[in-house]
Amino acid sequence: MRQLIAKRERIVRARRVQHLLASVETAHAQNEALALEDNAKRVHAVRADLFDVGKITSGAALASHRELAGRLEQAGRQLDGAIYDAHKRVEQREGERQLANRDQEIAERLKEKAARAAAEQMETRLQSLPRRNRSVSLGDV
Repeated sequence: MRQLIAKRERIVRARRVQHLLASVETAHAQNEALALEDNAKRVHAVRADLFDVGKITSGAALASHRELAGRLEQAGRQLDGAIYDAHKRVEQREGERQLANRDQEIAERLKEKAARAAAEQMETRLQSLPRRNRSVSLGDV
C-alpha cells in the first residue's frame, strides 16, 4: 500500500509540474498578445500624428507622408491578423492549462484515497490483533 501511495505522490508531482508549465505557457501567450496590441496602438498613434506636423510645404513632403501613412496602415492590418492569431493561442493555452489543472486535482484525489485506504487497512489490521498484541504494537505496555 505504501508503494501505491508513493506512486500516487510521484504522479501528483508530475501533474503539478505539467500544470505549472501550462500556466507559464498561458502567461507567455497572453504577454505576446498584449505586446502585439500595444504595438498596434502605437502604429495607429504614429499614423494619426503623421499629418499633425503642421503645414506641408512641398509636394514631395506630402508624397512621402502619404507613402509612410500607407505603410503604417498596412502594418496595422498585419498586426490585426497577428493579434487574432495570438488570441487564438491564448485560448488554446488556457484550455491546456485547465486540462492540466483537472489532471492535477484528479491525481491529488487519488493520492488521498490511497492514503485513506492504507490508514483503514492499518486500522483493520490493528483491530484484528488480539488485545495483548495490540497494546504491544501501540506501545502501551
